Amino acid sequence: MKHAKSLPYLHNFIEPMLTAASADKVALSKLKKQLAGQLRCVQPTNAQLITALASFPDSQAKAKLRLLLTRRAVRTMSGIAAVAVLTKPYACPGNCAYCPNQPNVPRSYLSNEPAVMRAAHCHYKPVEQVHYRLKALEANGHYPTKIELIVIGGTWSFLPKKYQYWYIASCFFAANTHSQNTKRQPLPASASLTDLRVWLKAEQHLNETAVYRLIGITLETRPDYIDAKELLQMRDLGATRIELGVQAIDDQILKLNNRGSTVADVVMASELARSFGFKITYHFMPALPGSTPEHDYEMFDGLFSKETDTITLQRPAKAGFTKKQLQELLTGNLTPNPFNPDQLKFYPTVVTKGSLLYDWWKQGKYQPYSDEQLSDLIKLCKKRTPPTCRIIRLIRDIPGDSIEAGNLITNLRQVLKNQGVKCRCIRCREAQGKPAQLSQLLLTARRFDTPGAREYFLSYEDADDVLYGFLRLRLPQTSKTAMLRELHIYGNLAALGKQANAQHRGLGTLLIEQAEKLALAGGYTNMSIIAGVGTRHYYRRFGYRLSNEYMVKKLCVI
Repeated sequence: MKHAKSLPYLHNFIEPMLTAASADKVALSKLKKQLAGQLRCVQPTNAQLITALASFPDSQAKAKLRLLLTRRAVRTMSGIAAVAVLTKPYACPGNCAYCPNQPNVPRSYLSNEPAVMRAAHCHYKPVEQVHYRLKALEANGHYPTKIELIVIGGTWSFLPKKYQYWYIASCFFAANTHSQNTKRQPLPASASLTDLRVWLKAEQHLNETAVYRLIGITLETRPDYIDAKELLQMRDLGATRIELGVQAIDDQILKLNNRGSTVADVVMASELARSFGFKITYHFMPALPGSTPEHDYEMFDGLFSKETDTITLQRPAKAGFTKKQLQELLTGNLTPNPFNPDQLKFYPTVVTKGSLLYDWWKQGKYQPYSDEQLSDLIKLCKKRTPPTCRIIRLIRDIPGDSIEAGNLITNLRQVLKNQGVKCRCIRCREAQGKPAQLSQLLLTARRFDTPGAREYFLSYEDADDVLYGFLRLRLPQTSKTAMLRELHIYGNLAALGKQANAQHRGLGTLLIEQAEKLALAGGYTNMSIIAGVGTRHYYRRFGYRLSNEYMVKKLCVI
């Protein structure tokens, strides 16, 4: 039997598929099997069909077929392609009780975790890791042209400065050279810091208009390693989001688990990072030694402003806010909350070999929560999560055979959804593949206060609470420069220059206009945007210019 690898054979599959307008994934699979029988050849893979489909002219049928052929379409339904890369194993400044410590693996990670296995396959080299992930996404039918780079591997701030610059410059180089025949070579890690920084700036400049753009970079670190100098360097690298290992907001629990940081460190790091415009993700660990389900919920509840300490207003999408509504959003005394993370990673404590916690468990000094206790706690926490926060993960991606005690349910989010658990976090509300109808959307503004500023979450939602796009705006108390911390439009990731169900349809423009209007009404004279390198070209359309790693603009009344 022949293999359908050549384009003529593949076209014999694609042409009937394009005309099957009512097809779903099941019908498409049956059609592929039927065509293989008629052509007397082995069924081609979806990746082969996607490659051949690229030679057909753009059409609605082509877009629909590509989506049907795409594996794990959810990977880019948030409007970006998340690409996680690991730094090579380095010593860790801490000795937390719950962290495993395997040789030749970054501290707190395990050698059989999927992300670690991919990184080890690439010998922890950043260029190879980025190319590997982009090729995998493309083979599965995705357009990974808007890349959210997530750098993991422990405490970023503890790594040597030269390694940091080499690593991030290499990631930009990888994006700039992906799918290109180029003779350019990355600089070696042994290059001088001066040369590495020059190289980084050159690659960032190229990435502003590249096909594959880094629209955001996430770095993970400890709260006690955050200060102004560290944040300035992170901005120099192009970072836009920081993941903080918070774990708990109780100093006794942190001390018992050898965390080495305090709640005061979390408060300071959060407010300082927000003042620099960074988005903030907290790692939260229920079931730590010294805690209880009731106390875990009490701590979780304390992460967010109470409902009485928020302001929410809605208007028809095209109308915008009235002067009276703007004043309502700008006035009023709300109790400030120093935490209010933008995103959360919910990591229930598990026992793994190589950790101090494993010894405690073997000695009977620690007992993890039961499945029922953990499930009930997560249900309560999901219900408490405000619509301004995104729960990225509910479970750490640790293989079950490495867990000696603790939660073994890897698809906990889906299990809870099947049980009817309601959650208004950003991830549970985002539009994904649902098309946006501007006439049916509502412009929503939510305000909560932190010790140093008023924070606003402006969004476009429909009557069913589906979220299509949002913007985070910070109005500080001690400056007349407003800070736009994040702009995100949901829906299937649209290739640059292409319209999709929500992206590239003007929602971002409308949100920026409302943010500028609100800042002006509050007496702010300038706007600063912590723009990812790959988004700088987008903001130039609105009159913003690059200055000290931010996109800035003088606001004026029109």
